Amino acid sequence: MARIRVSSLAKEFGMTSKELLGHLEEMKIPAKSPSSALEDAYVSMVRKKLAPIVEARAAEIEAKRRAEEEAAAAEEAAKAEAAEAERLAAEARREEERRLSTAALAAEEAARAAEAERQRQERERAAAAAKEAEMEAKRRAIPASDSGSRFRSLLDQIATQEVVLKEKKEAEEAKKAAQAAERSRRKNDRRGQRGGAGHGASHGASSEAPTRSRRTSSAPSVPAGVNFPAPDKGGKGKRRKGSAQHTEEDRYSRMAREAEEYSRERVLEEARMAVEEASRESTGRRKKRKEKREREAAAAREERKIEEALAKGINPEELDAVRVSEGVTVAELAEALDVPANDIIKRLFLLGTPLTMTQSMSNDLVELVADDLGRKIKIISPEEENSFTFYDDPADLKPRPPVVTVMGHVDHGKTSLLDAIRHTGVASHEAGGITQHIGASQVTINGRQITFVDTPGHEAFTAMRARGAKITDVVVLVVAADDGVMPQTVEAINHSKAAGVPIVVAVNKCDKPDANPDRVRQELVEYGVIPEEWGGQNMFVNVSAKKGDGIDDLLETILLQADVLELKANPDTFASGYIIEAKLDRGRGPVATVLVNRGTLHVGDAIVAGMSHGRVRAMLDQHGDNKPEATPSDAVEILGLDSVPNAGDEFRVFEDERDARDLAEQRALKARIEEQNKVKHVTLETLFDEMNENELKELNLVVKADVQGSIEALADALAKMDQSEVRINIIHSAVGAITETDVILAAASNAIIVGFGVRPQAKARDLAERENVQIKTYSIIYKAIEDIDAARIGMLKPTEEEVQTGIAEVRETFRVPKVGLVAGCMVTEGEIERTDKVRVVRDGVVVFDGNFASMRRFKDDVKSVKSGYECGLGIEKFQDIKVGDQLEAYKVIEVARTE
Repeated sequence: MARIRVSSLAKEFGMTSKELLGHLEEMKIPAKSPSSALEDAYVSMVRKKLAPIVEARAAEIEAKRRAEEEAAAAEEAAKAEAAEAERLAAEARREEERRLSTAALAAEEAARAAEAERQRQERERAAAAAKEAEMEAKRRAIPASDSGSRFRSLLDQIATQEVVLKEKKEAEEAKKAAQAAERSRRKNDRRGQRGGAGHGASHGASSEAPTRSRRTSSAPSVPAGVNFPAPDKGGKGKRRKGSAQHTEEDRYSRMAREAEEYSRERVLEEARMAVEEASRESTGRRKKRKEKREREAAAAREERKIEEALAKGINPEELDAVRVSEGVTVAELAEALDVPANDIIKRLFLLGTPLTMTQSMSNDLVELVADDLGRKIKIISPEEENSFTFYDDPADLKPRPPVVTVMGHVDHGKTSLLDAIRHTGVASHEAGGITQHIGASQVTINGRQITFVDTPGHEAFTAMRARGAKITDVVVLVVAADDGVMPQTVEAINHSKAAGVPIVVAVNKCDKPDANPDRVRQELVEYGVIPEEWGGQNMFVNVSAKKGDGIDDLLETILLQADVLELKANPDTFASGYIIEAKLDRGRGPVATVLVNRGTLHVGDAIVAGMSHGRVRAMLDQHGDNKPEATPSDAVEILGLDSVPNAGDEFRVFEDERDARDLAEQRALKARIEEQNKVKHVTLETLFDEMNENELKELNLVVKADVQGSIEALADALAKMDQSEVRINIIHSAVGAITETDVILAAASNAIIVGFGVRPQAKARDLAERENVQIKTYSIIYKAIEDIDAARIGMLKPTEEEVQTGIAEVRETFRVPKVGLVAGCMVTEGEIERTDKVRVVRDGVVVFDGNFASMRRFKDDVKSVKSGYECGLGIEKFQDIKVGDQLEAYKVIEVARTE
């Protein structure tokens, strides 16, 4: 009959081995350790007895899982609601800002128009005044007394012209006043003549009138305060007339002088205001010209910045940001920001996190310090250090074909489905019919191209699935209709959601009798993959890879999803993309399968990928035909690299091969420095730990594989094993066949050579036989993992297990000279041997643990005493034996480890 170990049964029940041993002890079923094997009858009894406990625990776990899912759903709903509220608030703020900005622009434009109209009117008035003054100056000659003077400024010219105009006006008014006065005087004279005035007087008055009239008409030109004496021809009346004439002339001269002074002050004030206004206009024009030059300079700087960013292939916003790596020290940050280190230390001290120059800073601290200094900073993760950032003008983007990754559980028909699409037979060439590598191929449907990437479904290829989801546009999740959702199916869903890639579900094997596509849909709903017909966003297609049913519907669904995504790329630039897989071919050298996601890759381009570089000597498509170039979404094999790159590395093309070589050498140097920094040096604080670690056993491995992804998968699987007692070291890993160098390294390091998908060379096989180096080759990954795990278990220290041999009860004690206290005992259980260890138990408490000093029956020394016999027992270094004590005899044996 089949026997089951306690540990396996405990895993089946979902409990620990110790807990199951407790239940077995209650049911009186013999089992000493987790490695103990139980008969089939005992197993049936245990399952029957523990069925209620297992069901209750399963119900509890299910309730807990549902509660966690409900809490997670509630949290997601709250987050979505908060995000929607924040979005609406942001939209309202943006709308208000646009309204205010529009109003401000309108007000500014109106003010600018009013200012321009005012300045235009002022210029027209100034031009008219200047033109009128110039014409008047031409009509009137400048007086002789002023002919020698020179106008020193615009103010003098304006004042002179205004004075001339005022003098002319005042002269006309004075002339009119003089004429009126003359008419009045003549009337008086005529009255005097009628009153008996003499002819002589009349004649004298008549003869003087023209003279006075002429003098009066020229009065404004006479300086103020100057009186011309009139001729006295005798007679009192004549003197009175002459005095009145002088008084009239003085009054007109004073009026002319006051008018001249008023006119000069007014003209000077107007001229001063005109000059100030002109000065303001000149200053405003200079300011506007300066602002215009500044705007033009800023626009030119922005254009140069965009051109520089396009030349480097990065986003213009990141051009001014300082790039630092994660875990940067204070000194390195100060050097990057070009500031004194003391400034950073002072800010860290104020933040409550004092650090020294050589201590690393967290990302939050780096961002806080940079923000306080007013600098932009970008923290580069280790993954981003070997990646590139590109920026393309939206006008240069053109449509590109979709890249589809096929994912799912092992043996659900992923490769068979691709065979049906490509009409090939890849699955028949895989070991055990299971995909062991990641690969790419292209198909053309209705004139449109689709690039398919196939990934392994085994649990060891987690990194490959994550990489496939990262570089893809659409994920086709293949689920067998007769098997349902499996662990790697859930893992593929998680990878796709983490990468933000839409999922198209292909329910395969629908031709089988026990196929149930609806059950697959119901199971996927639990993981957030909801069919469109049920109100979700994921498209489901029922297919049969074996019969070819539903293939056309699946391809149309993929193209429909690609149309929704509106995939675009810039083909007119240098190429960049990802390494899907890499291997070392014996005849062609390093061969890398690349996926181009930007630009166009040509034969002869200088390329760098990780720590590898070279020129593209040849490009091959999936059929092995040469291709002169590869456009976005094309998957090709390239030759010409100097070494095998790592799967998942990002590649790009350089104009100069020297730049590519320098970058690859810098990365290789950095990798060597990091590897050297991993060496631990012993200090007083770590001395004790190092002494304990030296007792650990090591299993050294030299791993050779056909492709880089297999090495990555093996390393991940080995890292998950328990290494607390046996440390597994991969001292060397590479792609290619097993060579003599590998055997020499394994012999020097006491290592085992593990080959995955490769075979040893003839010379290497002979050398391994001479050096007694074991070479293990595999074609399926889980067999390699099982053998390495078995080797690890075989190197574990055997466990020490205690086995009770017998129990003796103390009936009497005797004092023997030179020997000490001896207990007279009756063996009640088992058989006690002289070499056993003994434990003294009193009232259920262990009071001593040691060895037997003597064992006698009557007077004879014996080696063992069986149950039911009496004996005398002495215990080393213990003389406090009392009647009623129990002496438990036991042995400590070593048991080989099985897990």
